[in-house]
Amino acid sequence: MALNFPNRSRSFDRARKGVSFIGYDGMFEVRFLIEAAALGNSGMANTSEAACLDAFDAARATIQEAACRAYASRRGNSFTLTAHDIR
Repeated sequence: MALNFPNRSRSFDRARKGVSFIGYDGMFEVRFLIEAAALGNSGMANTSEAACLDAFDAARATIQEAACRAYASRRGNSFTLTAHDIR
């Protein structure tokens, strides 16, 4: 099965400085975190929850494509996406 994202929820992870979201491969849950720096929020003033969530929402399609590429290259249940992963 292909990875999909039926649940549009996402949350800010202050400790890890990024936004977490979930994808599914059939019945299997796959957790993702995209770093704030990958969202263009690398400056300390821009790592607010609202700024990161807004940036995630604006780039959701690109982020989900990056998540699919990461998952396809190494099947697993947890991934961290960096600026390098976003094209």
